[in-house]
Amino acid sequence: MAGPTPLTRLDTREQRRMPIVTVVPYVLLAVLTVFTAILKSSDAGSLLVDLGLCALAGAWMLWMFTLHPAWRERSTEMAVFFVGLLMITAVLVARDSWFGFFTPAAYIYAFSLLRWPWRLLGVAAVAVVAGTAQASGVDKSTPLGWAIVTAILAVNVLIMSAATWVGWVGDKQNDQRIQALADLEEANRRLESTLAENAGLHEQLVSQAREAGVLDERHRMAREIHDILAQGFTGIIAQLQAAEQSADDPDRWRRHVSASIALARESLTEARRSVHALRPEVLRTARLSEALADVAGRWSALHGVPVEVTTTGTTRPMSPEAEFALLRTAQEALANVAKHARANRVGVTLSYMEHEVVLDVRDDGGGFEPDGLGEGTAAHGGFGLAVMRQRIEDLSGTLQIESEPGAGTGISACVPASSAGDRR
Repeated sequence: MAGPTPLTRLDTREQRRMPIVTVVPYVLLAVLTVFTAILKSSDAGSLLVDLGLCALAGAWMLWMFTLHPAWRERSTEMAVFFVGLLMITAVLVARDSWFGFFTPAAYIYAFSLLRWPWRLLGVAAVAVVAGTAQASGVDKSTPLGWAIVTAILAVNVLIMSAATWVGWVGDKQNDQRIQALADLEEANRRLESTLAENAGLHEQLVSQAREAGVLDERHRMAREIHDILAQGFTGIIAQLQAAEQSADDPDRWRRHVSASIALARESLTEARRSVHALRPEVLRTARLSEALADVAGRWSALHGVPVEVTTTGTTRPMSPEAEFALLRTAQEALANVAKHARANRVGVTLSYMEHEVVLDVRDDGGGFEPDGLGEGTAAHGGFGLAVMRQRIEDLSGTLQIESEPGAGTGISACVPASSAGDRR
């Protein structure tokens, strides 16, 4: 019977009924003591015994329960207290049946102090004592009398045992509700903690996304500055140098100056479009193959180097990102040819294959040693090639460079068909 008693597990509302446990037994005992003193005033011997038993009951309750509240939490001590009080009550009932009115105090202690299943046994024992008091007036000298006594005892035991079982079921359900509420509170606490952590992670992700967006935009602007402004300035400088060398030929001088002005205007227009993240004008009004032909034609007219543009395979729609990357790759490749290759012919081929789209730009110029690009040799367009590679790899594509001194240069940009055809 070790463990806490039911009395220690009362909630706030049930604790308000504590006076029933601590006061009512004394009130019942006091009333019955006065009643006994009145009824037995003429029988001093019997009265003294009854008063002694009443005093013993009061002292037992006072010492075992009232004066030692810490003992109420101990099942063993409370079991001893209950058994002792029940024995005193049984003796009182055996002497005077009206002490049956003290059995409610025994019921109170049984329900408050005994744990299951000992509570059921204790309540049944009290019911036997109460039934004995109720059957005190029955003639027990006949079988019928004993049958009546037995019936009274059985009714008391059955009714009180049933009430005890119902109370125990109610206590179990109440414990389950309390545990469920505790589990729910713990779950809510964990949920609040998780939500707080998620809020922190969300804020961190938003911050990282913002930083990534800023970094991506910086990379985009760096590529656009190189593709548009750097190439444009290079072309303008080349035309102005040619014009300076043609000072004695007015027609050639005007042609080179006009070309410089056209390049400046075109570069300014493309720079404005790049700031607003718009597609190049040549792609906005034409397909990629047509845009490549237009870019190659203008480049050829500017630099005097013939360019052959070829399209193979079945033309199909491409995403703006893929078209933009391949167009910029062609422009950068042609710019490098103009700056470094000293080529006589250039070929641009756009190939639509089953699983990929490939752009090839080849020239018959002086070529270079590709291994030297690892050291950042800007003389061979190292930064421009890095920009081209980044554009293509952002689309899960590949960029290959084939060159050797005296044998020309070939640049091949390949993007997957799924990337090329995915219009995001």
